[in-house]
Amino acid sequence: FVKRACLNLLFTCVSELRHKCGVNIKMARGQQKIQSQQKAQEKAKAGKKGHNLHEQKKAAAKALTHVCSVCKAQMPDPKTFKQHFENKHPKAPLPEELKDV
Repeated sequence: FVKRACLNLLFTCVSELRHKCGVNIKMARGQQKIQSQQKAQEKAKAGKKGHNLHEQKKAAAKALTHVCSVCKAQMPDPKTFKQHFENKHPKAPLPEELKDV
């Protein structure tokens, strides 16, 4: 009840101010909606020009060519793969492909 009374009082005050000042305040939702749509279209166009996240993930997955046989972790190059294997799996025998690296 108190909340409703406060809202009614606020509405009354705003209405009186509008009449005294001669200002007609209208909700700008229609204009905001149009502006938001235009902004979204511009953002979508800008997003299409550059690289998107999906393409970046594909490129990153392509770069990870070496796969650890123990934990299935992916590494980009043999040197990193060897360091990983020596640090994470010291008791496991070193794979043949890493012995010459």
